[in-house]
Amino acid sequence: MAHQTDFLVIGSGVAGLSYALQAAEHGTVAIVTKRSCEESNTHYAQGGIASVWDDGDSFESHIRDTLVAGAGLCRRDAVEVTVSEGPAAIKRLIDWGVRFSHDTQKQPPQYDLGREGGHSHRRILHAKDMTGAEIEHALISAVSSHPNIKVVEHHVAVDLVTRHRLRRSEFGKGDRCLGAYVLNTQTGQIETWMARVTLLATGGSGKVYLYTSNPDVATGDGVAMAFRAGAAVANMEFIQFHPTCLYHANAKSFLISEALRGEGGILRRRDGTPFMQGVHPMADLAPRDIVARAIDRELKQTGDDCVFLDMTHKDGDFILERFPTIFQRCMSFGIDIRTMPIPIVPAAHYQCGGVLTNLYGETGIPGLFVCGEVACTGLHGANRLASNSLLEAVVFSQRALSAGLNLLGQPLDTEDPDVPPWVTGFASNPDEAVVISQSWDEIRRFMWNYVGIVRSNGRLMRAQRRIALVQTEIREDYWKYYLTRDLVELRNLATVASLIIESALSRQESRGLHYNADYPETDDVNWCRETVLRRGVRS
Repeated sequence: MAHQTDFLVIGSGVAGLSYALQAAEHGTVAIVTKRSCEESNTHYAQGGIASVWDDGDSFESHIRDTLVAGAGLCRRDAVEVTVSEGPAAIKRLIDWGVRFSHDTQKQPPQYDLGREGGHSHRRILHAKDMTGAEIEHALISAVSSHPNIKVVEHHVAVDLVTRHRLRRSEFGKGDRCLGAYVLNTQTGQIETWMARVTLLATGGSGKVYLYTSNPDVATGDGVAMAFRAGAAVANMEFIQFHPTCLYHANAKSFLISEALRGEGGILRRRDGTPFMQGVHPMADLAPRDIVARAIDRELKQTGDDCVFLDMTHKDGDFILERFPTIFQRCMSFGIDIRTMPIPIVPAAHYQCGGVLTNLYGETGIPGLFVCGEVACTGLHGANRLASNSLLEAVVFSQRALSAGLNLLGQPLDTEDPDVPPWVTGFASNPDEAVVISQSWDEIRRFMWNYVGIVRSNGRLMRAQRRIALVQTEIREDYWKYYLTRDLVELRNLATVASLIIESALSRQESRGLHYNADYPETDDVNWCRETVLRRGVRS
């Protein structure tokens, strides 16, 4: 089955939805999403969106905070673009119906600006502690009422359709993205979606790790598809582990927002001793990589299962007003955060690298754009500053559209061969689902143990040997059986794991989120550069 649209958007978080709303003013848009539109990393973002919104703040200050957090690897032009275009991006969200929290104590009421780790000013706009859900709800409402947008739920993108794929030509020579092959998970059929412009907005890859704050859909699909198609990826060694996820057997790594530390939360050992004062000048408000490593060190030294985030010194009514979702979720597990410290552990949270793009979300494949967590725009460098990610998504969705419009009027190459339907060959129905679940669990466990917060050459090489074997097994099953969502995701998960391992092995220093015990120092002479990987090429 073949479909045609002007803009194909793969993913339904803030990047994909904000892009679709703007693109729909210029043509037809199809949004392909794995489950329902609501299931994305955006939906689970609690803290907020960073932007200069107060007279006491400045672009220069926000830029400086971002560069410091990025540990020397941010592209300054990307930082300047994101920060300077931030207020306009926020206004677009407000125009689409997003309602940020106000400080009603001021007259007239003003936006209530929070502060998070690494920020020198209060500049976090939020909707209490459910900012992502508020943004997602508003954008979905706007998308659903737009006549030019078609939302295709329960469809999983399998591979990009490119001229290279059709002609079996060499990567990079006259290539162009023409759309994607997409699995309809309700029928089991592979559909062909053709488009003049394709946007990958598939989010991150947290499910590559055993413990993650991400939803089940975060399996690195966009990075894997783009890499297979010949696009470059960069900085995949920089995986941000959120330092404070709820530690409880039934919590499934529920995120405890960094905003709690921004409002005075204190990290303590089991005996109540605070431990961040001597670790960093900003103590409990230190950047996430510093805090995550400090917690990891505490757990290894003490043998405890968790540390604690203490809010009991704060006013109980303030906690109820500012963090209602977190309060209610913790109460469901018998933890009253007004009177009890919160047990927390780090968990994989954000992918700072991704598909390499320019300042307009363009990849090395014409017609293919990337936006949001799946992209490496250069904003985050070696460590993402808190609450910059939602801002990046909205800023770059607009910039990607402006560049994509230049392609919209261009006719497709008349020499392009017809796109054939997906060929299943002699595939059969998979008869052993346990094979997929075993490979999935194995990848996530050795990635956590060997390629986690603290790494070493020995651990990384063990991981590299394991992922090579698992990928061989996956390739055999991939061509043997009819595709299912589980098999597509497993293939992508293994590809992303391999990229993270290879990138981590190649960086012979410690910087930002990448800490290698064999190279504990930062080496600005040899390694103050991005780690770029292409199929068959390391640079």
